[in-house]
Formats: sequence, C-alpha cells, structure tokens
Amino acid sequence: MIVVGQTGCGKTTQLPQYLMEAGWASEGNVIACTQPRRVAATSVAGRVATEVGSLLGDEVGYTIRFEDVSDKQRTRILYMTDGMLFRETLVDPLLSRYSVIMLDEAHERSLYTDLLLGVLKKIRRKRPSLRLIVSSATLDATSFLDYFTSATSPDDAIIVSLEGRMFPVEVAYSQQPVPDYVMAAAKTAFDINAKHGSGDILIFLTGREEIDRCLEELSELAPKTPRSALRLVLRPLHAGLTTGEQLAVFEPAEQGTRKVIVSTNIAEIRVYNPTTGLASLSTVPTSVASATQRAGRAGRTSPGICYRLFTQDSYDRLPYSTPPEITRTDMTTPLLQLKSLGIDNLMKFEWVSAPPAESVLRALENLFAAGMVGDDGRLSPVGKKVAECPVDVSIARMLFSLKDFQCGEEILTIAAMCSVQDIFIIPDGAPGALAELERRKFTAEEGDHLTLLNAYNAFTRYGRSSSWCKTHALSFRGLSRAVSIRAQLKKYMQRFNLPLESCQGDAKRLRRCLVSGYWRNGARWVGDGTYRSVRGNRTLYVHPTSVLFTRKPRSGWVVFHEMEETKKTQIRIITEIEPDWLLDHGHRYESNKVTGSAIAVG
Repeated sequence: MIVVGQTGCGKTTQLPQYLMEAGWASEGNVIACTQPRRVAATSVAGRVATEVGSLLGDEVGYTIRFEDVSDKQRTRILYMTDGMLFRETLVDPLLSRYSVIMLDEAHERSLYTDLLLGVLKKIRRKRPSLRLIVSSATLDATSFLDYFTSATSPDDAIIVSLEGRMFPVEVAYSQQPVPDYVMAAAKTAFDINAKHGSGDILIFLTGREEIDRCLEELSELAPKTPRSALRLVLRPLHAGLTTGEQLAVFEPAEQGTRKVIVSTNIAEIRVYNPTTGLASLSTVPTSVASATQRAGRAGRTSPGICYRLFTQDSYDRLPYSTPPEITRTDMTTPLLQLKSLGIDNLMKFEWVSAPPAESVLRALENLFAAGMVGDDGRLSPVGKKVAECPVDVSIARMLFSLKDFQCGEEILTIAAMCSVQDIFIIPDGAPGALAELERRKFTAEEGDHLTLLNAYNAFTRYGRSSSWCKTHALSFRGLSRAVSIRAQLKKYMQRFNLPLESCQGDAKRLRRCLVSGYWRNGARWVGDGTYRSVRGNRTLYVHPTSVLFTRKPRSGWVVFHEMEETKKTQIRIITEIEPDWLLDHGHRYESNKVTGSAIAVG
C-alpha cells in the first residue's frame, strides 16, 4: 500500500498505532517504521510512546546506529533508520519478526529506502503475509505504484490518500538575494519576535556549524529585544545531540517565552564522483518538494508564515525534487551488503532507480582492490565479515588488518572518534585562540587521527568529567558517545576474534594501519599549500580545524577521513604517511598512480 498525505496528517505517528490496535503486533510480531534520519526516528518514537502511555523502549522503541532503545520481548512498534533495517536483513534475510514494515518519507529517495524497496519486493515473494506500507508526503507516488504492480496482478499495490488538517501558510520571499543567509535567518527570527505576539520559530540550516553560528547571532541580538517581546529560548536540533536533548526540543515553551528551533535539513548531501572515486559533503539548493514540505511545518496547529531567504525567481528555478541518493553516492558499501545477501547478479536486482554504471564499476573495483571480493566477483571471507560491520568500509578494513599491525586498541578508539562529530568545541568553524591553546595539549604532530586518540585517552584518564571537558574545550557529549560506540565495536571485534593488542605508542605502526583503510583517500602536498588527490588529481584544501592546517607534512603525503565541499574542496581528519605505504595497500589496481613524488592522473 502506498500512503500519500501532507505534512501533519498523522502518517508516521498514527498508522503504526492503528495497526497495533488492529492486532498486527500480536503473537510477538513487530510493526517497523523506518526513517531516513536518526533525529526523526528518535523524536517520533518518543512522541508515540507518550501517546500510547508507554515508557520509551518498552512497547514503543527505536534503534539507530550504535543506539538501541527497545526490548526484544515487549516492543511492538519499532522506529528505526532505514539503514538499520537494511542491516538487519544481513542476519535475518526474511525479516521474520515483522508483520508490517512501513517505509516512511519514501519521497526523499534515500539510499537505503531505495535498497529496501528492492529487497522487500523479493522478501514478499517468499513471505506474502508481510505487509508493506510505502509512505510519501508528495502526490507523485505513481512511480512506487508502478514499481510494485505487475502486469499479471494489477492489484498488487494501491494508493491511499490521507487528508491532513492544515492551516493556511503565508509565504514571503526576499526581495534581493541574501549574501549571508545564516545571519539573515537570525535577524529575521529577531524581527518576528518583535512584531508577532505568538508562535514558535523554526529555522532550517544545512549543518552543525551553521546552527552554532545562528545561535550565537541570536544570543548577541538578545539584549536588543523590546520589553514587549517574548524572551527567546534557543534550541538546536541535529543528529549530534543526545536523544534526551532532541526530545526536549518538542516540550512546550513556558509562559512568556518563545522557542526558536534551529534545525538541520537535507540540503547538505554526500555527492560521489565515480570518475575521481571521491565522495564529498556538498551544500546544494533545496528542491520545490522539500521547500513545500518545510513550509507545511508552519501550518500544523494554526495559521503560519514561511519566510524564504531567497527570491521568488530563485524558487521558480529550483528542481522539483532532489535526485535519488543512489544516483549520487559511493556504491562500495551498498554493493558489499547486497552481495552479502546473496545478490551477486546486480543486473537482475530490481532497482527503483538504477545507480550509474560507472559507480557500480568503481565500487566493484574498490571491493576487489580491498580483497573483499575475489576474481569471480563473489565475497571473500573478509568481505562477509566487513559487510556486517556498523562502520564505514574504510574503518572496517582497518579492523581486519590488525593482525599485521598489532594496534587494535588504538584503531578501535580512532574508529569510535571518527563516528562522532565535533569533539573539539570550535566556534564558527575556526579555532579561536583559547580553543586552539587547549587543543595543542592533545595535538600529535603526525595529524588528526592521533590527536583524536590523545583526546579520548585523556578523557578516560581523567574520569570522563564534564567539567574537565569544559576546561579543555572538548565536547562531553561527543566523547561520551565515543565511549559507548567503542564498547559496541569492541564486542564486534571479539565476535570475530580480532586482535586487541596495543601498539604501545608506535605511531608509525598505527599510521600504516590507517593507510590499510584509507588508501583510496591519499593526497600529496604541492607548493601552493594545497594537496592533490591520488584519485582524480583533484585540488584539496585542509580544513581549518586540522592540526595540519598551518604546516606541511614532513613526507609530503597524507590520508584523510572525509571531504567537504564549500567554496572549495576541504579535507577533514588528516594524518601524514609515507607514499610507499599507499602502494602496499592499493597495489591490486592503483599502484601505477603513486610514484613517490608524483601522481599519474587516472
């Protein structure tokens, strides 16, 4: 069944409850509802738990990466990210504990929602009793109907439209292009508070750094608030918050106050270039469908106003929808997981939208070069284990190289720290004098990975103290989450009997292990202060938060964790290496690209 309904009609919160009341969660069955984003999964679960009169994690629960708040025996409605449900197919290919699976926000066409559509279509052939609901907030749901309807059985899928209670929303556009939309958003919120007597304010921005800057701008404007205006209560909302902090955002504002929620959206997306083999986080224009959905948030409980900080002409030139994620993402991990499910013939897999052939070819090359598939294209023993690892393939590959480097304790910590955002508290995305002075206490001259290791070790050595973190400009929340993630990864390593020795401070051995996972992300220093990527010969700039931002690596070579597109291409979490280490690990098809002091363009 394809369910179409506007924002606020109750698709996400009410349908699972109706299904539970109708008996679909009886006899130990579970109703699953997937979300593309962690914040949605956790916040919706909290609301539904309140509505059914249950403690969160009892009758209603959620599961996201590295966090499971549910009970195997008692949970009847389970909210989760689409990636978590897809990962569950690796251990239970028929998803046998679920009676109903609802893929929510399917119109966003996230990578794992698309993959789940293909896998669930196969599962329903073997488990026709499984009920599937595809939920979309846009009226263009015919593509889902066509996907599930066969010529021999035209009644396989139906579309059900739900009416939502929507109040009118006035839309206002900027008269001129806005040079700094973060500052403009803060100023607009301040003006709204001065002129309008009621209603909370919701601001959409692209990421954590912009949220922090907007909150700072609002704090600086606060002393200028007219006496007649309400006191602003500022609330960030992003995936880096704890579940409790996310749920607190939805608490009603106290008398005499007005909430300003500054939230992320999906404007910051990961874009993969199969020619260069590099993926980067890029900020791109929103779509008409997304802008319409955001405007709808203002009309859920009363008439509202949507202020768009771009012109009407800019809106008219926006694409109707964002291209499916599968068409612009690195397919290395998804293909590894599909192969783990026994789907080796990718040509016969029923894609909703097929990934570009070049992306598939590059992904298969990556898997072959990393030793995860053999000459016959089938998974190797290592590949089968890596497919189940809840971290990026690069990190997982390091874990399975530990027998060669004896640095399991350190790599485990680095893997956990790389899974957490913003360990160092740096205002405006650039280190201030005090923050920089504190960070130097943990700085390793070899680069950021070892610096993160030093910060983690100091945090645990000094009793995991929040006051200690505040003194040293470190995120207590981020470091605490890293401790939790590390504990979960340690269980994974023990399950596969991976060695957990310490390298006892041998930085060279540790850096060589890093290259075993990051060999695709090698780069060489050039004279103008930039780097050139081994893959694609792309010009790269060091992010200002890196310890290598102001100095050249002694060897002239580095590996990096990720790339980010702003006005220029920046690399984050960088460590210097020796060039011949790249040859040791990428030799299966890339050895001709590294020559010690030059790069052959590939």
